[in-house]
Amino acid sequence: RFPQKALSFLPLFIPFSRRNQTKKKLGLSVAVPTSVETKQVGKNNSSDDSPVVLPTNDSSEELLRIRHTCAYVMAMAVQKLFPEAKVTIGPWIDNGFYYDFDMEPLSDKDLKKIKKEIDRIINRNLPLVREEISRDEAEKRISAINEPYKMEILDRINQDPITIYHIGNEWWDLCAGPHVDSTGKINKKAIELESIAGAYWRGDENNQMLQRIYGTAWETEEQLRAYLHFKEEAKRRDHRRIGLDLDLFSIQVVALVLLLQLWLITCFPSLPIRSRGLCYCYVIKHICTFYSLQDDAHIFCLEDQIKDEIRGVLDLTEEILLQFGFNKYEVNLSTRPEKSVGGNDIWEKATRALRDALEDKGWDYQIDEGGGAFYGPKIDLKIEDALGRKWQCSTVQVCYSSQRAREISIASEQGRRVIVVTFSLVWEGKEEAPIMIHRADTWILELFGVPYRALCGDFPLWFSPIQTRVLPVTDTQLEYCNQVTRTLKDNGIRAEVSHVERLPKLIRNAEKLKIPLMAVVGPKEVDTHSVTVRSRFGGELGTMSIDDFVSRIKFAIENRISL
Repeated sequence: RFPQKALSFLPLFIPFSRRNQTKKKLGLSVAVPTSVETKQVGKNNSSDDSPVVLPTNDSSEELLRIRHTCAYVMAMAVQKLFPEAKVTIGPWIDNGFYYDFDMEPLSDKDLKKIKKEIDRIINRNLPLVREEISRDEAEKRISAINEPYKMEILDRINQDPITIYHIGNEWWDLCAGPHVDSTGKINKKAIELESIAGAYWRGDENNQMLQRIYGTAWETEEQLRAYLHFKEEAKRRDHRRIGLDLDLFSIQVVALVLLLQLWLITCFPSLPIRSRGLCYCYVIKHICTFYSLQDDAHIFCLEDQIKDEIRGVLDLTEEILLQFGFNKYEVNLSTRPEKSVGGNDIWEKATRALRDALEDKGWDYQIDEGGGAFYGPKIDLKIEDALGRKWQCSTVQVCYSSQRAREISIASEQGRRVIVVTFSLVWEGKEEAPIMIHRADTWILELFGVPYRALCGDFPLWFSPIQTRVLPVTDTQLEYCNQVTRTLKDNGIRAEVSHVERLPKLIRNAEKLKIPLMAVVGPKEVDTHSVTVRSRFGGELGTMSIDDFVSRIKFAIENRISL
């Protein structure tokens, strides 16, 4: 179902009456970059107002030690408050740490209690002491405290002696380190417990479901504030929230899968053949779960046509990106990975074709050794969003020979089955295997979220799903408003009428939805066949004729400017 108010590439998968349910199922979250050391994400409190640069685990060993120790201090705190809890593992991660516990479900109130206990442990300045013991001694100590997960971890350690770390004389864990010298080295005002999640032991759904507590830790309070500011900004710019709030799209959990029969037989009159469509991507685990909507295209061509076809794909990609203001992007040529199918000659031809197209285009690019798909090399383009995160937005891949496809159909990687529908082509009465080029201009349509995040949903006139909303002062002017709307639509302008509410409420609603233009109609406008225009970007534009209004909108759209 495609609503009148959505752009053609913004699909609606669920009736609007179920929108709130969809928001809950989406579980909107924030992805924070793994490395932001070069981004200005906050401000110091100092007089020079210099930017706060967030360190990473790679750039600061002290930060890594702090985060690792925080995980262990948190585990100690949890077991003090919940003695029945069994500990498992607690590593440092990109922006902090986590620890998994076998225990009853936790609440947000519990997180507050745990944080207070963490602060008390930090204030006590307990030393962290490394000890080396024999395997037999480790088994004896683990059995004494009845920690079954620790025993399983010990069984997987294949070296002796066994190292453990003590926090004072009150708590210990199997660990190779590193840690800070004492809990007092941690700035309690620079850590925060963030969330609770479920996690299967060892990532196996057949194992026990554990309680995972995530936390973030930094060297200074200023760094924590900068990180939290970054998270809030990411939430504010989250394209999924923006899309739902502005009524642009919804996502349905259950959707139809394309029929297999459609892919079995295809007749091509000549080459090259270019096909394109929208493809649903799924993650298959317990159920077939909708993951994203991808623009997917395939070009079938002969070997002497391949360079021009790839160049055409690159030109199209550039044109699309420029429409959204992206003129800087990272280009990678990804080559054959260690685990792959197909002969060397096929890979060399495909890689050379991609390289020749890039050089013909004149783009600078980097070689991503071993970064290709297991079935072929590819060109990937990455763009940067308003928060400094890089996203793969476009890809083009070269696939040679139907024999390769048959190989893929029986290939397996790490015990997983790879299922591919194989096919062959009949060309001039003979079975032949022309080259297939796979492309995705915007890779996943969710990546339209990149301009969403950059604009926070405040779209320019040309891009806005609804460009003009016509507002009557009273319902007496409704018929004329409908006539104005029809005129706008006849001229290719996305418009709608909104009424029922009082005019101030209609204006507030339009502003909330960030609609670029409002055309207000009262008795005077009806008599003079005009509208009074209010622009989101330009303020009050005054009263003008319908023809003038249409002409100005079309000029603004054509030139990508605001009215």
